[in-house]
Amino acid sequence: MIRIENLCKTYEGVKVLDNFSLLVPKGSVYGLMGLNGAGKTAVIRHLTGFVRQDSGMVTIDGQTIIDNEELKSRVLIIPDDVFFFRGYTLNDMRGYYKRIYKRWDDSRFNEMTEEFGIDLRRNLGKFSRGTRRQAAFCLAMACLPDYLILDEPIDGLDPIVRRKLWRYIMGDVAEREMTVLISSHNAREMEDMCDYIGIIAGGKMIFEGNLLDLAPVSIEELFIEKLGGDEIEK
Repeated sequence: MIRIENLCKTYEGVKVLDNFSLLVPKGSVYGLMGLNGAGKTAVIRHLTGFVRQDSGMVTIDGQTIIDNEELKSRVLIIPDDVFFFRGYTLNDMRGYYKRIYKRWDDSRFNEMTEEFGIDLRRNLGKFSRGTRRQAAFCLAMACLPDYLILDEPIDGLDPIVRRKLWRYIMGDVAEREMTVLISSHNAREMEDMCDYIGIIAGGKMIFEGNLLDLAPVSIEELFIEKLGGDEIEK
């Protein structure tokens, strides 16, 4: 379970998170939505232990993630801007991940890279943005994480690749009770995949609920109702 309570964070005099709270049940898929600058990335950075909160509580399975290497090994993030070491091939990155993540599954990695047709020996810097994202998914899913955090996960991917990736993700949710937090603007995809939805604005959670309780209201309709805007991908 992911739990955030009354989280506050200020950068250079600007409060980016203001008493923000969130609850993601174990084994669920949670969609966090908001306009650009709403605070979604700040939430993710706290959940992955990259930054320390000014006040409030951030826990995963009842533990704080700051300076908790064992817990960090169970949490994987695929950021909007995927990063790889300069000059590395995907095979090089496999070696790096295998040393860090104890649950690494070579058979899962081989299966996914073969299905997506990714050259393990090619310099990752020469890959297209979409192929780099596919490579990041192959690495992340081969780690068999308990928690998968995705920041705009499908950006730059074609529909066939999207379906394949969601098949792997939802398979792990069903079989291993992996917990997934997704930050995205894609209303249709969120509606198809998520169990819960949260809407953030101005660093505050302004709505949180179970999608089953929302019917027949769509996520897009809810988003526009709560924010009074139309900057959402259909």
